Amino acid sequence: MRASSGVRTGVAVAALAAITATTLVACGDEDTRIPSIGYAVDNTVTTYNGGTVAGSVSAAPQAFSRVLPGFALTAPSGGAVSDTDIGTAVEVPGEQQVVTYTLAAPAVWSDGVPMTCDDLVLAWAARSGRTAADGAPLFDAASTAGYTDIERIDCAPADKVATVTFRSGRGYVEWQSLFGAGTMMPAHVAARIAGVPDVVSTLAGGDQDALRRVADVWNTGWNLTPAEGEDVGTVDPAVFVSSGPFRIESYSVENGLALVPNERWWGVPAATDRVVVWPKGADIAAKAASGDIEVVDADGGTATPDGFTSTAQPSFGVEQLTMATSGVFVDPAARRAFAACVPRGELYAQHGHPGYEAETGRGSGIVDSRTTLPATLPYRSVAATAAERYRTADVAGVTAGLAEAGLTDPIVRVGYLGPDERRAAVVAAIASSCAPLGIEIVDASSPTFSPLALRDGEVDAVLASTAGQAGASGTSSADPGRFALRGGQGVNVGGYANGRLDELIDRLAVDQSDATVLAAAVEAENILWTDMPTLPLYNAPRVTAVASGMRGVESNPTVAGAGWNMDKWILVG
Repeated sequence: MRASSGVRTGVAVAALAAITATTLVACGDEDTRIPSIGYAVDNTVTTYNGGTVAGSVSAAPQAFSRVLPGFALTAPSGGAVSDTDIGTAVEVPGEQQVVTYTLAAPAVWSDGVPMTCDDLVLAWAARSGRTAADGAPLFDAASTAGYTDIERIDCAPADKVATVTFRSGRGYVEWQSLFGAGTMMPAHVAARIAGVPDVVSTLAGGDQDALRRVADVWNTGWNLTPAEGEDVGTVDPAVFVSSGPFRIESYSVENGLALVPNERWWGVPAATDRVVVWPKGADIAAKAASGDIEVVDADGGTATPDGFTSTAQPSFGVEQLTMATSGVFVDPAARRAFAACVPRGELYAQHGHPGYEAETGRGSGIVDSRTTLPATLPYRSVAATAAERYRTADVAGVTAGLAEAGLTDPIVRVGYLGPDERRAAVVAAIASSCAPLGIEIVDASSPTFSPLALRDGEVDAVLASTAGQAGASGTSSADPGRFALRGGQGVNVGGYANGRLDELIDRLAVDQSDATVLAAAVEAENILWTDMPTLPLYNAPRVTAVASGMRGVESNPTVAGAGWNMDKWILVG
């Protein structure tokens, strides 16, 4: 049993991080600092590379924000905050957008190789969608938002400075989020495994075979599979190199994903000696009771372990149904019919705000826009496009949609990452509402479910948050949600495409004045309510729970989750 803490409140987290003694003394009491902290997340960890499609819908952002940091991190406010340990990014005044990125002089990977502009070039090449062969992108990037607007990166191989020039007229509004946590993979490792001299010259040279090898490394070379049985799951430190205060030590089903201090980290050392990430599937209650878990970062329907203190709040992500554009849903009329039998009002009332009541903004009601976020100035006008439609089951709407699509008694398979009590209840409620109207709903969840199942035709709809994420999701920018609907994006797993919508999304990426957002988003929503590729429900609820004795944990209702500052965590008992 943990003793109550004697640490004074108000002590700065940064100061706590610098403590190296094994005991903390305050107010005459002595508390032992416990060297290992268990961190439970509600998603799978399948890859080190969160930029791939599979990585973007995994818990990589929660697990690796302090293993693979970048020029910025996503703070609890939802916005990008500079991380000057890695370096500085400065926008150069001028007619064309130019940003100079300077990596910190002591910045090195955990294998001792310096971080250089090569790492930025690899990130751009992978995420821009412009490195292609036979007309198809070589890199399996989830989203090209922002990176596709970069015209060039001036980088001498192994240099510490990169000059990033954006295309004329394509100054990306959210440029501070580019090259952030989790975006820069080690270019020297990719080059070594691919058998090329360096990434910069290889990309410039245009050797298709060499480019394919580099892309193959980026796509799958950092995949992670937990070892089973007695295997401790040692992870190759020469491949899974770190640029942050933590590095991966091992990964196994029995012992979780173990993160330990990176000995070559040049910043303030991690405040604890070990953080063990427990992915989806771990028995949170049992592991909390045994002292193996002290921090829970999960869906709002997750029960708080005994003795833990919890914070429930709406996330920036939007819970939604993403539909296929093939099979039973090849006709937009079929998608509209399905949407017409989904009781969105009931779903929000029963499952959309567990443990909190928000009067305005995030979490205060049904979300009626895919292109603007609640609490932003244009949202109310854009959301009015829905005109109170799709709030309750609409018999006439279902009948008309099915008739137009030529469907009789269709079956809709709804997939999500399980087990998940809240989402299971949501699917059950949808089934109960749709069945009398002639649409059969099948719960197609599984412990290994991926939104990619929609692209592969294994399900007809996915129940998840923004951009298909089962766990932590969203930022204060609407771009992730918008680009998940743009044609050709990896994370657009439903395969939806509309040329006019693509134009509007591209315009919003470079002009976010209220007038432009209002005009473009209203037009976009009119298209989307007609084509119905997704049906937004409500802001996805989140809960952060901590054990007695935890210090420094700050809940973060974004894609980064509570793990965004895990190097500041301390457990005393």
